[in-house]
Amino acid sequence: MNRIRDIVQQALITGYLTVEAENQLRHLLTTRYDLEDLNAFMTLQEAAMNGKVRQESRERCSIR
Repeated sequence: MNRIRDIVQQALITGYLTVEAENQLRHLLTTRYDLEDLNAFMTLQEAAMNGKVRQESRERCSIR
């Protein structure tokens, strides 16, 4: 996966965002991306805020 929208689509399908996927997103957001990728990222943020996508990194923090 080398596009933001691909990572977002996978997270939306599974309802889960892995730490690895988050790291890929961080990297991709430092490079050039198009409007479709930006819109996908905003959709992911909204889904995470609404509890539709869980984040592995946040679950790890709440376990400690």
